This record gives sequence, structure tokens and C-alpha cells, in this order.
Amino acid sequence: MKKILERLLPHRLRILWVLLITYIAFNAVVRVGLALYNGELDSMVPQRLLPALAIGLAFDIGTAMYFLAPIGLLLLAWPNGRERGLRWTLLALLLPLAVLLVFVGFAEFTFWNEFASRFNFIAVDYLIYTNEVVGNIRESYNLPLLLGGVGAISLLIWWQIKRHTEAWWQGGLSPARRIVTALVLIALPPLATFSLDARYKEFSADAQANELAGNGYFDFWHAFWTNEIDYERYYKTMPRTKAIAELATEIGGNRVPVTVTQKPYDRDVVNPGEPKKLNVVLVSIESFSAEFMKAFGNQQGITPNMDRLAGEGLLFTRLYATGTRTVRGLEALTLSVPPTPGHSIVKRPDNDKLFTIGEVFREKGYEPLYFYGGYGYFDNMNAFFSGNGYTVIDRTALQSADIHFENIWGVADEDLYSLAVRELDKRHQAGRPFFAHIMTTSNHRPFTYPDGRIDIPSKTGREGGVKYTDWAIGRFVEQARSKPWFDNTLFVFVADHTHKGRGRQELPVENYHIPMVMYSPRHVAPGRVDTIASQIDVPPTLLGMLNFSYRSRFFGHDILREGASHPRALMANYQTVGYYENGRVVELKPNSRVRVVYADSGKQAPMDDISTYLIDEAIGYYQLASEAYRRGDLKNATRR
Repeated sequence: MKKILERLLPHRLRILWVLLITYIAFNAVVRVGLALYNGELDSMVPQRLLPALAIGLAFDIGTAMYFLAPIGLLLLAWPNGRERGLRWTLLALLLPLAVLLVFVGFAEFTFWNEFASRFNFIAVDYLIYTNEVVGNIRESYNLPLLLGGVGAISLLIWWQIKRHTEAWWQGGLSPARRIVTALVLIALPPLATFSLDARYKEFSADAQANELAGNGYFDFWHAFWTNEIDYERYYKTMPRTKAIAELATEIGGNRVPVTVTQKPYDRDVVNPGEPKKLNVVLVSIESFSAEFMKAFGNQQGITPNMDRLAGEGLLFTRLYATGTRTVRGLEALTLSVPPTPGHSIVKRPDNDKLFTIGEVFREKGYEPLYFYGGYGYFDNMNAFFSGNGYTVIDRTALQSADIHFENIWGVADEDLYSLAVRELDKRHQAGRPFFAHIMTTSNHRPFTYPDGRIDIPSKTGREGGVKYTDWAIGRFVEQARSKPWFDNTLFVFVADHTHKGRGRQELPVENYHIPMVMYSPRHVAPGRVDTIASQIDVPPTLLGMLNFSYRSRFFGHDILREGASHPRALMANYQTVGYYENGRVVELKPNSRVRVVYADSGKQAPMDDISTYLIDEAIGYYQLASEAYRRGDLKNATRR
């Protein structure tokens, strides 16, 4: 090996091989570690792990070029006869690089723990909210131990490099050798750029194995440069007239007259009977999976209040979130629009004066309100909701005496609910009906909350976060029950998304399963709705419960009416958007790729008549939704 190195690279340049091998070995260790950390031992079987390691090797070599090329050029530029100074200069540079290498490795484990994924657009977003992210890490993990581990491993790597390269600094380089080697080094990063493709990771139907094949640095920069995705350019499309016909069929029904117009989502919704002028409180609960509730088979007893409300109200048993982040849930619950590729509309430019559920209530004489337990600048919430006619009330409205507990994400749910009750009292006393959208924060890592509320100590895990969240809901309902506006209020409790990230499948349906309960003892009879439905169906269903007729631009439909004949759900994980119906999931991917799999197994479904019509339905939704946002057709015509 030594002789081969001597022939390929002279003296000082041999350290590039050492750095490359170190980088490759460390990333291989990270991949194996993530596979073990995943908690599923079958991730380690050769048919999954070996391809992931092999493809990962290609990404590692490619990304290494960006680090090695500048170091190599420094080695070439250094004059002969001053090798001692070169050695110590390089060692001084390698120490922070070693720290960066190890730190990113540790960061990948924390990110994987939260999202079951290598770095993606979420990691890019977190660059903007460093206070929240750093605070979350500080409150969730033993930071001195974490940083100490990073420092110790970094020093060990640095020391080994120093020890094994002590004899490689003698002798100079000829001008010709410098020029040729420099040209090669300069060419390597562009070559790596053109050679690597994110699609290389998709070597199997196992999404977790595919993620292991990635490289944290490559995945981060790929997400950075592709955080906005043009559907019409990169995804499967169909003739616009066909897409219009597909969507008109999907969202139409006996009570929703739809003709095949240029904008089938722009339609009149006519609900029979007298409108019910009820106050409405819509609570979107942070990370509240259906599987937490006894109603869905959980035996831990961590959601007694939600289970009681489910028994006394109307429980929707087969509702699915559109995404895995809060902004996706807010998008669906506010705009009733499919989760188009890239960022949620909540975070996109030109997202004001849109047609929202709040706008429908405003036109009916209500005041739309948005309550958030954290600071509303996070994820662009303040700008989005205020730009769409909501009165935004976040933690800045609370005095220190009103806060029993807070962490980096926001105040405890009980304090947010108390704030909401006070503000709703004011609206009632002023004789104004209200539509209040409340976004909670407590059921989020680090899972901290006030002592003495539940029998699970704070900061001991997700079960405690869930049980405290449930306790706060029970307390909120009892607070509201004592108010004069309670009997005339419809409460809707629904999750923003589940607690799970990606699974073995690209779009694992059960990882999007969320509960919804509509509760109003005087107005809603207890019952269950077992129709498959999407989070985008919540706004039209809620308005249908009130018998409101309105001019709509929603893509969702009333679950209790049209939903019975069109049971389907839409979901996405940023780049892949999906459509669930008849036990199959349509996956629409960049570069016009389409795949249909069985929802329960993830195995490829045949391209038969069922798959064909499901693909057409999926494209109809996503193509026209993306077009509508791009053309400004989601704007509210009366407020442009």
C-alpha cells in the first residue's frame, strides 16, 4: 500500500488519501449507527445494508472532493523547503474540520431521532430558527456530555492523522507536478457535482434503507438548492382539460354543483337548512397521532380526556394528515389545498389575501383568530395569518405572571388555553361571534411541562408529552364549560401531524393517521365517521356542520356529504406527493416518476385499471393545485 501511495502521490500529497479514507470510514460508521439506532434489526440484513453502504460510498467520495480539493491546492501552493510550517498549518486547519465532521455526525443522529431521515429541507429551514433549534437541543439532550463527546472523538481523529503522517513531509514538488495535480484537483468538485444525483439513493422500496445511503452534506445542500419545486416542470402531468375533468368529478357532488370550468375548485357550495351561527374553536394539536388514543387501540391510558370527548362527540376514525410538519397541517386546515411539492404555502412568498376558512367566517360576521403558544415569527405564522385577515395572538400577549411553564417552543398548553379563554370572553362580551384556531406546542421534544399535572415526570419521553397535552385539553374544556358561550360553541380537536417521520415506505399511510373530534353537546350527536378522508377536508366539513353556503376555492370536500362517495387522502413528504385510495398509494416524484404501491405492504401494485384511474385522480389534484397557487387563483377575489 505504501509503495502504491508513493507512486500515485508524492510526499506531502499522500495526506489526501488519509483524509479521504478517514472521511469514508466515519460516514460508514454513521450509516451503520443510524441503522442500529433505527431500532429495527432487519435494517442490518445484507440486502439492505450493503447497497446502502455501496451507494453511500459514491456520495462520500463525491462530497469529499469539496473538502480535499482546497486542501490539496494549499499543499501544492506551499513553497519547497518550508514543509515544517506547512505541516503545522495543515494540522491547525484539520482540527476544526475534524470537529465539523464529528459534529455533523452527531447532528444526523438527533435529526434522525426526530424525523427518521437524513438532512432534508427541514434542516435547511432550521438555519433560520437557530434559537429554537439550539434551545431544543439544549433542553432535550445533555449538552455538556454531547459537546464533550464531539470534542473527544474529534481530538482522537486529529491525533491519529497527525501520528500516521509524520514522515510524509520531506521533499519538494516539481513545477510540472504541481500544475498537473492542481488541474486535476480543480476539476474534481465540478466532476462530483455532475456525477452525483439524489435519485441514486432510491435503490429499493425500503425508504429507510434509501435514507441510509445518503450523505448528510450532500443531502443538506441538495435540499438547500431544491427547496422550491415546480410541479409542471418536474412531475407527471396530463392535458389541462383532462385534469380539470378529473378534479371536477372528485370535488363535486349532489350538494356541491360543479361544472367542468377552467377552475373547478372555484364553485358554489350550497348546504341545506338554516345556518347555525355557532362560535367555533379549532384546536390543532402538536404531533398527536391517532395511535395514542384508546379509541384506536392504545392501552397506555395517556389520553383519557380525548377519549371521553371522542365518546361524547363525533369521532373521525380514518383521517390522514397531509404532511409531517406543523406548517403542512396549518396549510391544510386553513386553505384546504393539497400538499404541493416543496414548502408549505404558509412559508412561501405572496401568500396573503388567500381564500381561507377564516375568510368564510369573516364574511359571515365572525372574527378569525389565531392563537400560538410560541413566538409567531416561527415558520412565518404571524405573516401568513395576519396577511389573511386573522387576528394573531401569540406568547407575546402573555405576562410573566400568566405563564406557569415554558420551554424553547412556547408556553405550556394550559397557559395558551387560559389566554384563549380570556380573549374569547372579550369577544363574547362584545357580542361578536368568533372563529378561533389554536395551535399548541407542548407535545414536542423536549416534552417538558409543569410538575404535578400528570403522573409522568416532565422530560421523560413522548408518553408524558401526550398525557400532559391531553390533560390540558381536559382542563380547557372544563374552563370553557363554565363560560356563557360554551353551549353555543363547536369545538374541533385535530392533530397537525403525527409524531412519526418517514418509515420503510416512501409514504407510509399509518404514519399520517390522525384523530379528529367535533364536540358540542347541544349541537353534535355522538357518533363515528369511518370514511377515509384528508386533512384538507376539515374546512369544508366544518362549514358543512354549520350549514354555511359560500363561494369556495377549497380542494377538499365535506366528509359527511361528498366524502362518502369519494373516500381518499392526500399526503406528502416534501418531494414525493401521494394519493391514497382503494388500499393503494400513488407516489408522484420529480422527473415525472410515478409509482403505485399497496398501502399495507409497500409492494408494487400492478398497472391495471385501478392504478391508472388513481394516477389520473392524483395528477388532477396536484397539477391544478400547483397551477392555482402559481397563477394566483387561490387568492380571495373580494380581497385582492
